Amino acid sequence: MGVISLLFGWPLAPVKGVIRLGELIQEQVERETRDPVRIRHRLEEIERLKADGAISEEDAAREMELISQEMTGGPGPAADGQERG
Repeated sequence: MGVISLLFGWPLAPVKGVIRLGELIQEQVERETRDPVRIRHRLEEIERLKADGAISEEDAAREMELISQEMTGGPGPAADGQERG
């Protein structure tokens, strides 16, 4: 590493560290979001709440749509058939 790159790179080291930390956090969140065991537990919890009457059928459908979006990494089709903006 040259003296010039060291001179200009040193002040950016904290910024690079924060960026890397953000990347690590994002990777961990994606792993947990797509974990089949966690997804199954969330779906079972929604079904239990629906059976107990704690949430409505519409709320359960919304929650399942959110889980689907998390799994695919983007918004799914709108419930009313129109695209979201």
